[in-house]
Amino acid sequence: MGEQRGYQPLDSTGRRALADALGDTPLTVISAHLLRRGACRAYVAGSPDRFRAAVIQDDNMPGEPLAIGSDVDLIWKLLQSVDGWACIELDSDLAGPMGKIMQAHTGRPVRYHGDVYHALTQPAVVSPHSAVRRLILDDLPLFESAPAELCVNGFGGVARLLEEGFAAGAVVDGRLVAVAHTYAISPRHADIGVFTLDDFRGRGLCTAAAGIVAECVQASGRTPVWSTGEDNRASLRVARKVGFREVARRMYVIPVDAQRRT
Repeated sequence: MGEQRGYQPLDSTGRRALADALGDTPLTVISAHLLRRGACRAYVAGSPDRFRAAVIQDDNMPGEPLAIGSDVDLIWKLLQSVDGWACIELDSDLAGPMGKIMQAHTGRPVRYHGDVYHALTQPAVVSPHSAVRRLILDDLPLFESAPAELCVNGFGGVARLLEEGFAAGAVVDGRLVAVAHTYAISPRHADIGVFTLDDFRGRGLCTAAAGIVAECVQASGRTPVWSTGEDNRASLRVARKVGFREVARRMYVIPVDAQRRT
């Protein structure tokens, strides 16, 4: 998608300046992490350290860029310089105005999908399971032989995740079948992602792994963060079991024929 193109992606210096300008909150931990690691493209109106609007495109999910700022017209203009977008995530109170702009420029109706942000400010609830344990660098072969869904990203590779972040998983018959891991880390927060293979769901594996990772994050002096779609009941249920509580919501604005976020 796109109309006129007028903004160039930030270089590494600009990305770091934008990361600093975002601050360190449950809503910014992923964006700041990606910016500092060069794992995204970023576009700003204004200077990176005093931006008027920004759009950040995760290299792992290029179709789902995230917008920061309160000027929907500027956000829309920035979006025209972004290749391959299928939707835009932004503050919930901007979703309606952005939907109107998007419909006017594309001639297509839109739908809206909420993204729920959680934080864990009390001790993590850990539910021990005999098949679940923390994963370390020695466990790299488990990831190398696992299905692609379990090959976590966010750190530029599993080895870097195991060295610089935290992961836990379920190992059944010598193979990895579920994993929880830090997707993004900042000085004050760490975002946690999870996945369980279909045949092993409903056994408490994901809850056990997530509790271990959340406990590790808290031991490092950070607050665990969890974000998921408003209709992802399984993920929301795991978050509640570990002790997470909702702190904010953002909204996706999606042209009706764009690929649905899962």
